[in-house]
Amino acid sequence: MNAYFLKLARGGLLLAFLVVTVGAWVRLTDAGLGCPDWPGCYGQFFVPDSPIERADALSGFPERPLEVGKAWREMIHRYLASGLGFLCVLLAGMAWLNRHDPKQPIRLPFVLLGVVIFQGILGMWTVTLLLKPVVVMAHLLGGFTTLGLLFWLGRWRTSDLRVSSQTRSLKNLGLVALVILFLQISLGGWTSANYAALACPDFPTCQTQWWPPIADFHEGFVMWRGVGIDYEGGVLDNPARVAIHFTHRLGAILTFFALSILGWLMFKRPGLKFDGLGLLTTLLAQVILGISVVLYGAPLAVAVAHNGVGALLLIMVLNANQRIRNS
Repeated sequence: MNAYFLKLARGGLLLAFLVVTVGAWVRLTDAGLGCPDWPGCYGQFFVPDSPIERADALSGFPERPLEVGKAWREMIHRYLASGLGFLCVLLAGMAWLNRHDPKQPIRLPFVLLGVVIFQGILGMWTVTLLLKPVVVMAHLLGGFTTLGLLFWLGRWRTSDLRVSSQTRSLKNLGLVALVILFLQISLGGWTSANYAALACPDFPTCQTQWWPPIADFHEGFVMWRGVGIDYEGGVLDNPARVAIHFTHRLGAILTFFALSILGWLMFKRPGLKFDGLGLLTTLLAQVILGISVVLYGAPLAVAVAHNGVGALLLIMVLNANQRIRNS
């Protein structure tokens, strides 16, 4: 495989991680609608700065007065995402030019490009559909998918494998753990998009009960509520938010056990000890951050870190699958 392709994919992984983390920062600071239009900001490609530009912004979007800080956070995220998109175009182009190299992946770079293009559409819908939760969640999942594909293309630590006699059960467990983690990330996105992170302010109980009686699971998981609704700040009643938060906690328990088993089994194998330890350590950090979000009232730094370590956890599980698969 072309060395420049690998370097570009690995650089893209770092940029994708930054985009995902900055996206969480934008969402958690309520800056998702900092620019009410797309792809510009109040009709410009930079945040309006001069008095005349700000007056034009106010006249053009009277329903959403300009908040400079939120607008800049949103535009920084867009600039970074645009750079990531351009990088993915380069990867697809390099893959096509090197298509005669038997070691060069061809399909995956174009899958990545398709995901990034759709991710841009989701970014537009996030704004035009006023933070509709299903779109916000899909946008988050698109970011994590982009991150995962770039990691896989980077081929991290596959040439030094010296592991023998891998069992089919360990490979199956790796895939199951990946699916469970992806579902848990989806629940996390749904929780955040519906402003339900603090619907259960106590831990380990929820609303002082082990199973909250007020939880409205039906209302909490209605995916589509029509268009024209402004979802900033959330529109659900507390019982629906409690149901969402509590489901995320149940998913966290399942995810913890699945990834713990995978990490422990890898740790016991000499060639996978380092990878298993990394997975277990990242999992423990994520659990601590998740609990801290609740106990300390979702401070911004902790909430952003929870999202970032979730991205690292996805990389660790993908690394486990890549290592097991190539062993």
